[in-house]
Amino acid sequence: MSWIKATSIATFTLLLTSVSANTLANEVNIYTYRQTFLIEPILEKFTAQTGIKTNIVFAKDGLIERLKKDGRYSPADVVLTSDFARLMQISDEGLSQPVSSDILATNIPSQFRDDNNHWFALTKRVRNVYASKDRMASLSGVSYEELADSKYKNKVCMRSSKHPYNIALVASMIAHHGTAETKTWLQGLKANLARKPQGNDRGQVKAVKEGECDLALGNSYYFGVMQQNPEQKVWADAVNILFPNQNNRGAHINVSGIAMTKYAPNKASAKKLMEFLSSAQAQQVYASVNMEYPVNPAVKPSSIVASWGSFKEDELAMTKIAENRQAAIKLLDEVKFDL
Repeated sequence: MSWIKATSIATFTLLLTSVSANTLANEVNIYTYRQTFLIEPILEKFTAQTGIKTNIVFAKDGLIERLKKDGRYSPADVVLTSDFARLMQISDEGLSQPVSSDILATNIPSQFRDDNNHWFALTKRVRNVYASKDRMASLSGVSYEELADSKYKNKVCMRSSKHPYNIALVASMIAHHGTAETKTWLQGLKANLARKPQGNDRGQVKAVKEGECDLALGNSYYFGVMQQNPEQKVWADAVNILFPNQNNRGAHINVSGIAMTKYAPNKASAKKLMEFLSSAQAQQVYASVNMEYPVNPAVKPSSIVASWGSFKEDELAMTKIAENRQAAIKLLDEVKFDL
């Protein structure tokens, strides 16, 4: 396995292009927005099992732009994303190609893959509500809709509404309630904020611990990550994790995923990697290392995640969220949510 931990995408691409000029069928080139600690152990298992070498670049931003710039000369075979929005962007901008695979179709439920096989989800996470144990101890359930109720005025914290996690949630609200009702909900939610949207998901839980707010929105896997971090464990210990909308449609689900690039130079190896990432072996690593829910229904979540209890998922297809993404961004602008 060859690791290229890029601080400069341009530098990486130069290196990888030189490699791909003499590309071997027994390797695969990966662009990823996911973190090193998660991807490394999975790819080590992939190489050990298949003998296929992996070349990889990690970056928080800019990979899709690099794909567009390089066009047919891009060395990348696949892109691993940490959120659904980037997965859709790759597909919508014609940067991917369809992958026909009985293994992927078997391992990944249809709700979590593209109808035309341009993208596949690999892990699931819930958009949870975190409630202060001290100040909201009696709260055992809540809905996203209730966060706009005036009884929670000045009690809610969340990161920027323009973050992909929140855009996807708003898109799901539009899919369920329509644009007008969602706009009213956003106005109510904004009125209930304890502070302007800021920070990351873990920062919201910290804010609850420090008394800035009583409720916060955040992804499920961060709760598991915080529980394993000595500094952040005190933040997690200060809240209860609540799965919203358990009395009706279920909690909103977002995903990480993978797409094969349009000009992938190592298609056969890339397909094998995609199939491996959907397998029980790889899905168990996702579950145990990053506390995400496996998308493969045959794989159980980690013991820590399982300890949070079972819950009902919103079964809204990811394609419906994609259809309403631009409408969600427009609504957030209209209500000036972050201002």
